[in-house]
Amino acid sequence: MFGNYLIGLREGLEASLVVCILVAYLVKTERRDALRPVWIGIGIACALSLTFGAVLEFGSQELTFEAQELLGGSLSIISVGLVTWMVFWMKRTARHLKAELHGKLDTALAMGTGALVATAFLAVGREGLETALFVWTSVRASGEGSSAPLIGVLLGIATAVVLGWLFYRGALKINLAKFFKWTGAMLVVVAAGVLAYGVHDLQEARFLGGLGNKAFDIAETVPPDSWYGTLLKGVFNFQPDPTVLQLTVWTLYLVPVLVLFLVERSRPASPKPQPVDAAPAS
Repeated sequence: MFGNYLIGLREGLEASLVVCILVAYLVKTERRDALRPVWIGIGIACALSLTFGAVLEFGSQELTFEAQELLGGSLSIISVGLVTWMVFWMKRTARHLKAELHGKLDTALAMGTGALVATAFLAVGREGLETALFVWTSVRASGEGSSAPLIGVLLGIATAVVLGWLFYRGALKINLAKFFKWTGAMLVVVAAGVLAYGVHDLQEARFLGGLGNKAFDIAETVPPDSWYGTLLKGVFNFQPDPTVLQLTVWTLYLVPVLVLFLVERSRPASPKPQPVDAAPAS
């Protein structure tokens, strides 16, 4: 559940920050007339994300078992790729997110209502679709019929919405670079588990071999239905009897990606970034 809470918090906070930065900028520049098209774009993006998630959930139920496993495994790998790209992108751009959004909004204001709707839609829609896909694959990987993973995601999103409101009101400040660095590192660990589960799905779909070739089996030592087995499953998508291919893929992804993500690139000294916050409405 914690892993899914982290996904909801991390992805939801990105979308919340985008929204509060856009709205606060329009209020500060006395362009409240542009708020309506911005909210329309945000609403369309949210509706599209929910529709995408519903299609994934209910559309897959009509497939055969092997087709479901093939679809789930393929989408797990795609979602891990998208999330990996996202955490590296956010690590690079967190310091400049506010200025980048302001620049896009200035351009849209000059172009008209349609451009404002499109700007808000694209800014939030990418986050929403990415979140829907990764949440679906992660919940599928750790749920096993339980509602706990979905509850974790919803709690994370709810927390992100509250934090976004606090940013907007000026009641909370945060160093986004540090926040996204450490939550990104934890998300890489979660993504490694989703990737391993996706490989297992592809093995069950008979797309990949080696399903019966277990790397180890410690189910008696760490029972999946025990409290600690459930905790490991919820946080790390831990499996007590992974295949050799699962363990290999998990290691080859986690170790280099985590090292590359955590290593600071050397760059010329620059002014210390200030904590980012959205100014309250005046």
